[in-house]
Amino acid sequence: MSVRPVTVVTGAAGGIGAALARELAAGHDLILSGRNVGALEALCAEVGGTPLVLDLTRPESFEAALAGLGRVSNVVHNAGVVELGAVAEQPHAVWSHTLAVNVVAPAELTRLLLPRVRAERGSVVFVNSGAGLRANAGWGSYAASKFALKALADALREEEAAHGVRVTSVYPGRTATPMQQKVRAQEGAPYTPESFVRPESVAALIAFALNAPRDALLPDLSVRPGPQ
Repeated sequence: MSVRPVTVVTGAAGGIGAALARELAAGHDLILSGRNVGALEALCAEVGGTPLVLDLTRPESFEAALAGLGRVSNVVHNAGVVELGAVAEQPHAVWSHTLAVNVVAPAELTRLLLPRVRAERGSVVFVNSGAGLRANAGWGSYAASKFALKALADALREEEAAHGVRVTSVYPGRTATPMQQKVRAQEGAPYTPESFVRPESVAALIAFALNAPRDALLPDLSVRPGPQ
């Protein structure tokens, strides 16, 4: 009997994270991390996952929170925050919070879980963004964090190849999630979910990368809304 992989998903209570948990439930044992405890516990009850509550602004707390974990095969860094604004207007507090959640937290969580992932010859997936490839006006702090996340993934991929660890960056375009609804409100534009990628479609792409045959590496995957 084959051993099921154990996959950690951050931001699991959100749109893409919850869709990914449902996508992986049949073949993976899940450790689901989030900040909305009620939503997280409900999702864990639905898919049979184990909740892991982490405060992504306090990386010094991660080691103690992870101490009780056993095997970990894969880590999917899906949690993120966004606050739109011009460089001329956004204070350092916004930059610090965005970089802390979107870059520093994934880096520290990866560092602490790498021994487990190496032992499983598993995968680390970073859910990036189209903003990690192109920075537009008003997106400076978020794009900077996602460019940095790409650099983290690229470096990790080179460093961990010798340990058999696969590293993938996924770059979703606009996706029909609560975060996108917030973004559209900040842009003063209507939220039309039918115009965007479904979170289930992004989840299927992430699952494809995780479940790909061992002789295949998918370093960078982009997904955009299809033609209407």
